[in-house]
Amino acid sequence: MYIQEAAELSSLKPQLDELGVPLYAVVKENVGTEIQDFRPQFAGKIFLDEKQAFYGPQQRKMGVLGFIRLGVWQNFIRAWKSGFQGNMNGEGFILGGVFVIGSGEQGVLLEHREKEFGDKVSIESVLEAAKKIVVEK
Repeated sequence: MYIQEAAELSSLKPQLDELGVPLYAVVKENVGTEIQDFRPQFAGKIFLDEKQAFYGPQQRKMGVLGFIRLGVWQNFIRAWKSGFQGNMNGEGFILGGVFVIGSGEQGVLLEHREKEFGDKVSIESVLEAAKKIVVEK
């Protein structure tokens, strides 16, 4: 499902370029062809965080019991109907997030941490936060 969110975030790339705001992804592992498969769906630069430092200091995980949540199944079905599918390899229980980080002293302008698998960020919120970034020249 993260691939669906990556594709949606990538749809903002032209607007982000106009604002002078880069688009980055931080992924926690590269199992098999995971990053290679992710790259066509993501228009920004991809960083591999093998030590998972970006995901800490307290990693947020959702265990196997997360699969009994209705919202998780709705998210899976939504992604599947849109033609996106994940993989079952590697560490799949760590929850991700989306951050819009301003320049200089601006700090975090938007923080979206998944509450359950497939809990996507509002694309409109990402764009609104990006518009608040003061681009240093």
